Amino acid sequence: MSNPTCCHCLVQHLSLLLPPVSRFRALKQSRIYSRSLCNRSFRCVEFDSTCLKQKREVCCFRHEESFSGLPEAELVQDKQLEKLGGPELDQSSVAKKDLVTSFKEAADVVFRIPGKRWTVPWTAETILQVMLLWIASFWFVGSWIVPFLAHAAGFSKESLTYRGQALYSLLTDVAEGLAGIAILHRCLSRFQPLPSDWFRFNLGGNWQFDVGLGCLMFPLVNRLSQVNLNLVPHLPSSPITVSSVEQSIVARDPVAMVLYAIVVAICAPMWEEIVFRGFLLPSLTKYMPVWCSILVSSVVFAIAHFNAQRMLPLILLGMVMGAVFTRSRNLFASMLLHSLWNCFVFIDLMK
Repeated sequence: MSNPTCCHCLVQHLSLLLPPVSRFRALKQSRIYSRSLCNRSFRCVEFDSTCLKQKREVCCFRHEESFSGLPEAELVQDKQLEKLGGPELDQSSVAKKDLVTSFKEAADVVFRIPGKRWTVPWTAETILQVMLLWIASFWFVGSWIVPFLAHAAGFSKESLTYRGQALYSLLTDVAEGLAGIAILHRCLSRFQPLPSDWFRFNLGGNWQFDVGLGCLMFPLVNRLSQVNLNLVPHLPSSPITVSSVEQSIVARDPVAMVLYAIVVAICAPMWEEIVFRGFLLPSLTKYMPVWCSILVSSVVFAIAHFNAQRMLPLILLGMVMGAVFTRSRNLFASMLLHSLWNCFVFIDLMK
């Protein structure tokens, strides 16, 4: 910025070269000019002090270089000073946000969700309706209708042989599954035709690698079963019963074991995957992220088994099968993984 005093002296020296009248006018103009220069310099200094952070141009003369002509290094320095001069961030809140962000990124890496969410034409009311009706039908058919029909035919499950009990279990499981599929079809009939990515069942694709990775999680699921038993042991007052499957294994009845193998390896994986991975998981993506839908559907899957001593391994197993289904968008992949897990448990019982 130019010095007003120097400018005033310059005008005085120039006025000496003029005639007396012109000299008088020059002196008068120099006083006015120097006074205006002082006013300008005062206003510029005040403006510069209040607007330093905004990097505005400051000029006392029209021909003077603007503030934007400063080197870039000085502008970077000023920006750094602004950051240092701002309010300090709360370190604890920053740490919490970083933790949440890291968890979401880790979940996305683990599940590696490709593409976008499913297109869900129904609302939460339909989701709740289907799940409640499915659980109610599963319990009503298995606990009331089939036993009533067996009693009307003149026999009960307890009076049957090992093969008869195995056949009884197979027929009960088929009846429960068909009732659940009928309810699902009835509730979703008004939304037909469904989008192409719903209930996709395909033998082709690159799902084999995902199923193989899911199988590597079986030892961890089995280990978690022991942890769950330690957390929720059997009550001393409740007797430990032996299931009909275990009785057939002990008796080494090959026909009964084959019938039970059909139940655990084919029927149960098919019905459960259609409801929990085929319907519930994609439906939840309308209201939450995909990884969260996997977690919530896994918890519902574990609760539907009505066994507190297997809650933790079933949640982990549901998450693994949900991740495989979401990556492949193929119900056959999750059904196969579910079937392999049931076979793993069945073979372990036979030892």
